[in-house]
Amino acid sequence: MTTTLSNRFVKVLLITMATLLSLFTLMSIKPAAASAASYSVVSSSNMTKTAYHRASSKGAVYNLSHTKKLANLSSYPNTTWYATKQVTLKHGSTKAVYYAVKNGAGTVSGYVWHSYLTKGQAPLSLKYAKSAVAMNAKTDKVLWSKSANTPRAIASVSKLMTLYLVEQKVANTGSTWNSKVTTSYSGLKRMGASSVYGGFKFTQNSYTVKQLYQAALIESSNNAAIALGQWVAGGSTPAYNTKFIAMMNAQAKKWHLGNAKYVSANGMEQSALRGYGYSVSGGNANMVSATDVALIAKHLITDYPSVLTDSSRGSLTVAGQLCYNYNNLLPGRKYYDSSLKVDGLKTGYTDLAGYCFVGTGQKSGHDRLITVVLHDEDEFTETRSLMQYVYSKNLI
Repeated sequence: MTTTLSNRFVKVLLITMATLLSLFTLMSIKPAAASAASYSVVSSSNMTKTAYHRASSKGAVYNLSHTKKLANLSSYPNTTWYATKQVTLKHGSTKAVYYAVKNGAGTVSGYVWHSYLTKGQAPLSLKYAKSAVAMNAKTDKVLWSKSANTPRAIASVSKLMTLYLVEQKVANTGSTWNSKVTTSYSGLKRMGASSVYGGFKFTQNSYTVKQLYQAALIESSNNAAIALGQWVAGGSTPAYNTKFIAMMNAQAKKWHLGNAKYVSANGMEQSALRGYGYSVSGGNANMVSATDVALIAKHLITDYPSVLTDSSRGSLTVAGQLCYNYNNLLPGRKYYDSSLKVDGLKTGYTDLAGYCFVGTGQKSGHDRLITVVLHDEDEFTETRSLMQYVYSKNLI
């Protein structure tokens, strides 16, 4: 009997303790935060449309009652917000000034506390390019830059130096555009037939200088660039390719390009050239800064402006083969902007270098503009943005 009563007492005690514990737990849990009281409008006035951009990484765009966040300003680092109204809002006992804003594309609009914004258009900040520069081709003045003096792999942009030295030989020697270039070396024929490095096939044992020049510039033919380099150096075998690379570096030194070093005539890395018999010592890739690339382009365009006749072609049939220009800022292409007057100049890509592009154009009444983006992921969009920025800020 005593044991039974004792067990009952323990049982009741345990139940009581469990009940008290549950009540204590419920009391300790905070209730879900209630929605903040809506903001109310104290005053509102229209204002002249004014450009602003974010003052820091803080802040957000809200609806008028502040019950819904529409966008974080940190998600729009390069966006210009246009304010058309000033509103004083009250929340509890606090009053604050807000701007009614809309982004340029008109896809986001709402209200931002004035202290999260600063007056003026958003500065340009290319998202993907690791290096970039905009340069006045007449004065060499750098108009905008991002890590522009850092040497990087430049892929087929390398061909601009090769083409310059071809132009120089034609201009200064007895050679002509109709001079014959020997293209019989087996490594070059295999390169032209490659699904990765080819494009312009060497079905003949010789082509004219002009034919290979156009193939190298427009189609970015790798074997054409090497064949031209060997011709400039006076031969048609890998030994003359090595001589030509020395000429490339000598020209860079003559121009005082301190951030340019070449190990190939076409921009392919040594790891790829080795299989075709064209590897040399001195490094795996051509390493050139964006600034030095722009200067090389400036020399080519200034000394031999006829290069723009070919670089502005969307395509061209050369020796029976279609050469396609991958510059998508040209007329009829996806990223074309008629106001920019783009007429060149050179694309490039390898896994190591990423997407590279040298753009150029000249608006009426302006000096010629040269832009370079290296190791990019969206080279045409970012080049177009860079060009538009330069003109919008009247930098050229």
